[in-house]
This record gives sequence, structure tokens and C-alpha cells, in this order.
Amino acid sequence: MSSIPSVIPASVDTARMANAIRFLSADAVEKAKSGHPGMPMGMAEIAVALWTRHLKHNPTNPHWADRDRFVLSNGHGSMLQYALLHLAGYDLSIDELKNFRQLHSKTPGHPEVGVTPGVETTTGPLGQGLANAVGLALAEKLLAAEFNKPGHAVVDHHTYVFLGDGCLMEGISHEACALAGTWQLGKLIALYDDNGISIDGEVQGWFTDDTAARFRAYGWQVIGPIDGHDVDAVDRAIAEAKKDTAQPSFILCRTVIGKGAPSRAGTAKAHGEALGADELAATRKALDWPYAPFEIPDDIYAEWDARAEGVALEAEWKRRFEAYRSAEPAAAAELLRRLAGDLPANFADVAAKLVAEANAKAETVASRKASQYAIEAFAPAVPEMIGGSADLTHSNLTLWKGAPLLSGAGTGRHISYGVREFGMAAIMNGLALHGGFIPFGGTFLTFSDYSRNALRMAALMNLRVIHVFTHDSIGLGEDGPTHQSVEHVSSLRLIPNLEVWRPCDTVETAVAWKLALERKTAPTALALSRQNLPFVPRSDAQIAAIERGGYVLAESEGGAPQRILIATGSEIGLALAAQTILAGEGIRTRVVSMPSTETFDRQDPAYREQVLPTEVPKIAIEAGATALWWKYVRGNGNVIGIDRFGESAPAPKVFEFLGLTTEKIVDVARRG
Repeated sequence: MSSIPSVIPASVDTARMANAIRFLSADAVEKAKSGHPGMPMGMAEIAVALWTRHLKHNPTNPHWADRDRFVLSNGHGSMLQYALLHLAGYDLSIDELKNFRQLHSKTPGHPEVGVTPGVETTTGPLGQGLANAVGLALAEKLLAAEFNKPGHAVVDHHTYVFLGDGCLMEGISHEACALAGTWQLGKLIALYDDNGISIDGEVQGWFTDDTAARFRAYGWQVIGPIDGHDVDAVDRAIAEAKKDTAQPSFILCRTVIGKGAPSRAGTAKAHGEALGADELAATRKALDWPYAPFEIPDDIYAEWDARAEGVALEAEWKRRFEAYRSAEPAAAAELLRRLAGDLPANFADVAAKLVAEANAKAETVASRKASQYAIEAFAPAVPEMIGGSADLTHSNLTLWKGAPLLSGAGTGRHISYGVREFGMAAIMNGLALHGGFIPFGGTFLTFSDYSRNALRMAALMNLRVIHVFTHDSIGLGEDGPTHQSVEHVSSLRLIPNLEVWRPCDTVETAVAWKLALERKTAPTALALSRQNLPFVPRSDAQIAAIERGGYVLAESEGGAPQRILIATGSEIGLALAAQTILAGEGIRTRVVSMPSTETFDRQDPAYREQVLPTEVPKIAIEAGATALWWKYVRGNGNVIGIDRFGESAPAPKVFEFLGLTTEKIVDVARRG
């Protein structure tokens, strides 16, 4: 395999190449009157070294499977990445740079995957890009171990990440980087912008970590400190990092924020505001840059242009892949299928069998156990599924029979993340971003708070990741209010593009898992019980209707319903018991199961009206916050839920104390 040369020819004026980044960044921020010029100006030479002599990429095809991945974890410096993409020849015009931070531009305030060609992940919330990079590197290592054959290295690329002080202050950096060392991610290389400045000023007052010692303790190779403004020094450091395939590498680059700005360089003023016309003019003079805003000389464009080299690199890989396809046709086809995100051809049959068996067995089990049944069925048939748990495997039941545990050798499909919920969620995002995997991970629902921002980022990035949240309500019982989820299901439903399912039995759980795996461009959260939930018999039509998010589970007898009980999860059993009592009193009652409000809300108005006719009084029942349920009641009924924290006691006692009982439902329904 050919590689990009690691020595910069003497004929190349790297200072002018770096200054092209500086002024494109500073000019764009100045025009927008918004943004962060300091980091791009301070990391310009680091970018020159990486992007011109090490980064394997093809600007004409940003989705080339074996490209190196570049992550800008300190995403506030987004203009650095936009300048690089523009200069290298990606489909990012100078007009887009002029349109920085404006509505519908390809240059939003922070990098967004799917918006800007060449951006690998959405960054800005500090530390998460670094954690995504760990997931990206893990995906490369696992795919290489599975698909590369003797003489055929078709998965062989690095993950590079730029990061700053803020990324390392965030706790998620510890969670993710400790795992990267344990997993021996030798193709992960981090370049640290060690400029000693954050928004509030010099960081020595609040960030005095021995960063090098910290990363050595994680099991990383640490290189430096080096002069981050010496392109040759950075080039040599990256070359050294690439030689160590057993450890991730951390390169400490000493830099000056806002390098080149006479009065702003090295100060917090350079971090997050435009330089201003006078300072920008002074910077042009200081750096001998006689060009107008957004003007780049042709010779500099020529030095940066990576298109021809990128095309050649991808063409070489394609030749090698064709040789691989000839020698290993089944493996090649499987790799391409997985990278495309397509499910196996027999997926529908596997799903149908699972649902049919769940219906036939009619088991009364906890929905966390029903989830494990689904994993047991799908994991052998869907090899891209990679599961795990944040130290709660045998509580979340995310392990399946014969699941190989992840090892430092780069094999395995079950990950023990340790007590690292946030790190787990962000690493899962990286696995999904890379392609070839459908990650799922488990913890208690109440601990979704720890990982919430990574869930939000998955939804923003349209990623197929699955969160298995067990112990989903006051049904947790004796562990008490610290662990009893009350507001969590409702709060997760507020995240756009996140599909939340709270199934009531084995059949609904099987359907929820099926849909989660099929949902190619969005994440799913499963809220699952610790306690057993009664099986509910259904017709084939009702089973099919589960996929609509809400459906009539038990129709009223003797005529049209006079009341409708809407429930989810563990409260379905209460609603069905109440229906029986109300029927004995002559009150015709329909029970609607609504395991996914988001899915139900997407149905056409006629279907929603058919399930929940406006004129019939409704009572919504869920062991959680009530606010979101009033839209289904629509002023004609009531909501029974919990708008306070729980209590420590056996689950039945807690349900009784907090009013989640059949008797309470019947009493409310009698009153209409």
C-alpha cells in the first residue's frame, strides 16, 4: 500500500499555507461578526502538517470507505475545518466561507455531519468529538480484525482528532480516553492544542493537570511537548505516532491562541470574538499577507489541492479491493453490505419469527428480559450489532449466548464500558458514524441523565444507535428515588428525532427492537421494566398495529367506548384490570397501548382519530411525569401519573402509595 510522504518538500512555503488558514478563518469570523478565530489561527501549522503529508482522503469522494477520519473535537474552531476543506478541494466554495454562520449555509457555527462535505461528526459540546473518535478508531480496528485477510488489508486507516484544553476538562475525556488505552487503539492519534487559554482566561487557575502523565497512565503513547508552530516538528511527531500500532498516541503541541494577531495573540480575547477591522489589518501587516479578504493566491491553492492525490489513493484502494473481492467474495460482499447500512436479506424473516414466538409463548416476564430475547434472536443474524453496558450487563440483560467479549486484540461484539454512561453513548455514536456497526448499550433509565447530551447528538446526527434503558420507573422499588425514573421517559420524548419505546410485554418489545434496527437514520431509546409484566393476547391485526406506536389493545364490549384508557409499559396491566371492573359497572371502556408517542404522532390524522376519538373522555396512565400526556386527553379526561420523586420500598407498596393502582384508575374513569 502506498502512503502519503511524511517529509514536506523544501519548495513548499508552509508559512503561507498556514496563513491561508488564518486569514480565511479570521475573515469569515469578521464578516459574520461571530465565531472563534483564536483556535484556527493557533492550530494552522498543525493542520498543514496533518492535512498535506499524512491525512489519507479524497476530496472528490468524502465517503470513501478507507479514508482517514478527521475529527475537530474543539468544534468552536470550525473555520479551521472549513478552511481546510475548501483549500483541499472539497465541495465547499469560497462563497460558503463568506456565508459562515448564516442561515442554510454549509458552514454552520459548529461542524455538522451531513451539512458540510468532509465533516465526519458534529462537534461543539467539548469532549464528545474526542469520544466519537474513540468509537471511530474502535470500528476501524474491529472491522480490520474481522475482514482483512492475509495479503488483503482493505480496512486500514487512522483516526485523527484535534482537541483543546476544554475537551480535556470535560469528564467524558477521561471516560473515553481510558477505554482507548485499554482497547489498544493504535490508529487513534490526538493532537492537543496546548495554548493555556480558555474563555475565562489563562487556565492555570483551574486546569493544572499533568496531561502527559495522565495519558501515559491511560496507556497512550505521549509525544512532546513540541512546538505546534513548527510544521516539521508536527510532521515528525505524527510519523512517530503512526509507528506505534499498540497504543493510541497523544501529541502535545504548544501553541499560541490567535497566533499572528499583534494585540490578541495569547489572550482570551482571541478565543470567541471577531478580531475587529483594525486588529485584522494589523495582523495582515504582521504576517506579510497583502491579499484582500477571502483572496487566496493560485500557488497556495495549488499546494493545498488534494484532489488528484485523493483520486489516486482511492483508485489504488479500489484495485486492492477488487483483488480482495476475487479472493474473498463472501467477505467482500458482507463488508460492503455492512458499510452501506443495509440489514441482512433474512432480517424480515428473523423479526417475524421472533414476534410470532413471543406471541405463541405468551410469557409473563420483565420487558428487560423480553429485550434480551430480542437480542438473542437478532444478534446472531445481524453481525453488525455490537452491544454493551455501563457496568450493568446482568441487570440490563444486554449480553447474549456466545457473545464474544471485546478484547485489546480487536475482536468481540460485547463491550464492558465500565461505569461510563456518557463515554459509552458518545463512543456508540462514533461506531455508528464510521459505518459497519449498529451499536447498542445499556444502563438504568435514571442514568440516561449522564449520557443525555450524547443521546441528543445522536438524534441531531441521524445515527442508528439503540439505548437499552432498564429499571424504568418506580417499579425499581427498594433502591428509592435516586434510582426511580419519574421524569426521564417524558424528557427523552422531548428530543427531536429520538424514538422512545416503552413496551408492555414480549410482543411489543420484539416489535420495538425490530423497528429500532430498521431505523437507519435515527436513534432509539427502549424504556424497560425490572419487574414482570403480564403478557397480553392480540390478533394479527393488533400485532401489525404496534408499529404505528399506538393502537387499540382491548376494545370495549357492547358498543362504542364511553371511556378510553391510554397506557404504556407496566401500566397496561393496571388499565386492563380497570377495564374489567368498569365493564362490570356498565361503563364501556377501550384500552389503548401507546408504546411510542413519537411514532403515533406521525400517523395520519384519520388513524389517530380512529384510535382516540375526540368526543370520548380519556384517561392517560403512566408511572412518570404527566405533562406530555395532556395533549392526548385534549381537555376531555384526566392524567394519572407521578409529578414528584419516588420512595424507597417494595415496588407494589410504592405504586400504591403514589396512586398508580387499578382502584385509582377506576375511580377517575367513573367521574369521566
